[in-house]
Amino acid sequence: MPTALRIGPYRFYFYAYDCQEPRHVHVDREQLSCKLWLDPDIVIADNHGYSRRELREIERLAREHVKELRHAWDAFCAGGSGAA
Repeated sequence: MPTALRIGPYRFYFYAYDCQEPRHVHVDREQLSCKLWLDPDIVIADNHGYSRRELREIERLAREHVKELRHAWDAFCAGGSGAA
């Protein structure tokens, strides 16, 4: 599970087996988790426990770092570590 980004309490990461899906990241904090699509815009795909307010903050952070997140996905999934 490569970590693409850490900001405050949030860990943005993806799984190697996710490389066959469209670009996205998982975001965890403690026991909470969500999944965000990265294309064509940041969209919450799944939520496990975050409040709506916290999801908006996660979306904001993802938008601020979307180029970095997309680059991390592409580098990992096209780099032979994933199944792209």
